[in-house]
Amino acid sequence: MKRPRFKTLAIATLSAIALAASIAVAQSVSTGQQNGQGTRKSWQGPGGRGERRGHGWGGMQGGAFRQLNLTDDQKAKIKQIREGFAERNKPLREQLHAKRQELRQSSEGGTFDEALATQKLTEMASLEAKLMGEEFKLHQETLSVLTAEQKAQLEQSKAQFKARHGEMRKGNNE
Repeated sequence: MKRPRFKTLAIATLSAIALAASIAVAQSVSTGQQNGQGTRKSWQGPGGRGERRGHGWGGMQGGAFRQLNLTDDQKAKIKQIREGFAERNKPLREQLHAKRQELRQSSEGGTFDEALATQKLTEMASLEAKLMGEEFKLHQETLSVLTAEQKAQLEQSKAQFKARHGEMRKGNNE
């Protein structure tokens, strides 16, 4: 008779721990937003997601692309490609922004609806996947403007960046 009672107690304990953990996560997310922590505005560029990464497309345009000695024609083509990307994907970025706001609002007031959060995150994942596909197209279109020599230079710059970045990570972990 003691075994079923033990199982019930164990399940109840694990359920309580899981509930407490999800509440703690929800509270840390909402308090982080209120304190200004957790916002991504500091690393988001003026064009939104496609330009906010320091080592992604925003960084490549600024840092690595500067080293490629682009012609004026190449600069104009790349600018046109990027502007077209921003215009085509503006509705998608706006949808993502709205879903993020809905997710934040769902945890305000100290309550956390896990089902609603899961739904919003699933919707966001689909939108993020679409945006990633569009970013891949942007990457391919931009590379098509470069000469073979410039592509080789770009690959070399990427390798150097990864080597430096890896060294910095090693130094931080020791």
